Amino acid sequence: MSGRWLVWWRDRGLDGPVIVCLPPAGSGCGQFRGWQERLGERACVVGVQLPGREERWADPVPSTIDEAIAAVADEVRREVPPDRPVVVFGHSFGGLLGYEVTRRLEGAGVPVRGLVVAACRPPHLWVGAGRGLVDDANELARLLAARGLGADELDEDSRELMLDVLRQDAQLSLSYRGGAGELACGLEAWGGDGDPMVSPAQLDGWARYAGSTFRRRQFPGGHYFHLTELDRILPRLVGLVEQPSSDERSLRCPAVPSTSPLT
Repeated sequence: MSGRWLVWWRDRGLDGPVIVCLPPAGSGCGQFRGWQERLGERACVVGVQLPGREERWADPVPSTIDEAIAAVADEVRREVPPDRPVVVFGHSFGGLLGYEVTRRLEGAGVPVRGLVVAACRPPHLWVGAGRGLVDDANELARLLAARGLGADELDEDSRELMLDVLRQDAQLSLSYRGGAGELACGLEAWGGDGDPMVSPAQLDGWARYAGSTFRRRQFPGGHYFHLTELDRILPRLVGLVEQPSSDERSLRCPAVPSTSPLT
């Protein structure tokens, strides 16, 4: 399949831990660019870009979710040196992909320090769940509306494009058959206190996929809290990816302008 799956916003040759970030359905990984600006030299933020969006809008879409997972995991293995600590972060649909990518990496002997799934139902609740989005335009529109984009950020053409990508990702999710394996690394499930789509009880369902440690954390905000609560979530991510002796509270992230989900 053509195109690169990983987007680096920092020189790949530099040392330091790596945070691999997978975006929610219907959007690209550009929303994580600001994370690199905030973290600076503290960590290397790497975005996962699926075809059909941003700079990959013309690339062919994978026919199955397994095809996408294999491509992402293979590129991580090729590009991330084995001695660099890695944490995988995925939001919503990106959390499901992140879980499967982490499983594949661990199966290939690649050590992953931790997986964070945000606003994401556990794998057994994903099987067939995308059917409603594929068949129901109103449900797609409701999911898009939850992002809270104003008219100045989302004109009619942009809205239709995002709906198309959402439908594409929903269709891709229908090929998912469910995870059946525990992870060797620690697993954290994060939720927004005001999220109407994923409940704390559903987040707790991730415990069955954690082979070592599991923890649920709640943050202020709704389904897309990962875009608004950076001062809370970035210290946690860095604390996971750094050496255990580091003090995550020492992180002070300078403020940068907020960005829309597709910038």
